[in-house]
Amino acid sequence: MKSSTIPSLRVDPELRQAAESVLENDESLSSFVEQSLRLNIERRKLRREFISRGLASRDEARRTGEYFSSESVLDDLDAMLAGK
Repeated sequence: MKSSTIPSLRVDPELRQAAESVLENDESLSSFVEQSLRLNIERRKLRREFISRGLASRDEARRTGEYFSSESVLDDLDAMLAGK
């Protein structure tokens, strides 16, 4: 598969300097931008999946009439954390 390019990005000089100031050793600005793009894509996919699961859960609760209080859920989460 051939690689392709992302359109060039115009930014304020301050943003470019801020990005350059956090580069790791031997890291280029291009690799930083690519990694940032990949991470943001993954974050958005995860957010969409989370919202989708939440909406499906809401629909299932409406269908079955089975709801759980926030206190009950938080107690269950506390118990899970205590067990770790």
